[in-house]
Amino acid sequence: MQEVGLAVMLITLVAIIAVFWQRYPRHPLLLMAIAATALVWLDPVMNWAPYAVYNPQLTHWPETWPLVSLAPTVEPFIVLGYATFYVAPALPAIWILRRMQARRPVDSFLWRHPLISLIPLVYVIGFVYDMALEIFCIRTGLYIYSQVMPFGSLWAGKPYQFPLLWESSLVTLVMIPAGMLLYRDDTGKTNAEKLAQRLRAFRTRPALGTFVVMFAILNVAYLAYGAGFAVIRLTGSATSVACPYPYPEAKVYDPEGLYEKAGQPGPYFPGIGSGGRPNVSPPPNGGRCSPKT
Repeated sequence: MQEVGLAVMLITLVAIIAVFWQRYPRHPLLLMAIAATALVWLDPVMNWAPYAVYNPQLTHWPETWPLVSLAPTVEPFIVLGYATFYVAPALPAIWILRRMQARRPVDSFLWRHPLISLIPLVYVIGFVYDMALEIFCIRTGLYIYSQVMPFGSLWAGKPYQFPLLWESSLVTLVMIPAGMLLYRDDTGKTNAEKLAQRLRAFRTRPALGTFVVMFAILNVAYLAYGAGFAVIRLTGSATSVACPYPYPEAKVYDPEGLYEKAGQPGPYFPGIGSGGRPNVSPPPNGGRCSPKT
């Protein structure tokens, strides 16, 4: 049922973009929506870094595709809805900033440094937005974070554990640039359009240049998000496993052997490119993840 709802949302999003493209062709907001959706090509890597394990029953891309195979389980079609996720917090943040500016003199900090003023607004809105959306998705079984750093996480050790401090903060690394690029100055131009004007190769194609600027900056921001979780992963800080593993129809994603140490029954899957799992022994008393406890 949840997948049907998400599919309807995705179809609605595509329809809205198509209608607005007819009425407002090459509008910066539409270009941003397309650029944010195009981030899907990096999603398998970004699922690997934070141990984001999708429900294998979801309709997904072929698992044999090289990039898709990096994901812990599957890469579902629903990730195409990225536009609403990364762009949405920027819109109320810009609106709030405009309202605040209207009440301040033009020589105030809000007018002199609008982009700096926009950052905390996008961060707060994006943090709350991500927290609410992800907790809902995890609680309804769409995906889990199979391993998290205990510090800064909610419900550590439960199947619905969530790395609140890390995920909801790091994800704003993408939301904040999206908001800054969409912000219009007193000339009516967005920052993305002004940056595109500096690119000689796109001076005769300003819309394409605007899209390229958006896509390039969002990709760098998304890689920064992944780098944050990669540090947590590579330092071995994500020690809390989601018990019990909620997807019995798939192998247990256990690259570090923490699930086996906690007594979770196999079979186990270390993931593509992990170099294999360490040799570990299950606890004699069954362990925290054992169905016998």
